[in-house]
Amino acid sequence: MSDASPRGLKPALYTGRLAGWLARKRVPLGFVATLMTIVLARPTWETWRAGLLVAIAGEAIRVWAAGHLEKSREVTRSGPYRWTAHPLYVGSSILALGVVIAAGSWPVTVLAAVYMGSTITAAVRTEEAFLRRTFGDTYDRYQQSQAEPMVRRFSLERALRNREYRAIAGLVIGFGLLALKVLLPI
Repeated sequence: MSDASPRGLKPALYTGRLAGWLARKRVPLGFVATLMTIVLARPTWETWRAGLLVAIAGEAIRVWAAGHLEKSREVTRSGPYRWTAHPLYVGSSILALGVVIAAGSWPVTVLAAVYMGSTITAAVRTEEAFLRRTFGDTYDRYQQSQAEPMVRRFSLERALRNREYRAIAGLVIGFGLLALKVLLPI
């Protein structure tokens, strides 16, 4: 029996390439998923409000994480990074749950699960490989909860430098479109 994938690649290499592609394309794929969400959504004011509260909580986690992160310069160990290696993705997942609640649609639930499950998993894999290559033992100790804690205060400037304003704008636009969908049910 062959251990090759459909393209003749070994499974680990195929998974690595697929993960890399999904990680690189997660933003454009996110725009497609957003457009599909708007079309498939069936929000009410009740689901919209509940979803918005959950999404704001997810974005708050993202802002907190972005305000501590020094991307590609270090293994960040302050703020939410003390408890989880990927707080930006935790925040994104909670934000996506808020969108699902707001949309009030089973097809959106499935779409969000497929999109988030595939792209977040791929991003985590590729980022962990990068961090391990770049920071070696320091990253391994962090992953095993053996790294020294880092003392750093939240910085709004750092959050802005990490372009978290784009996620906030996406949240505002997305929920604005869902509100329009409530007002003009089409």
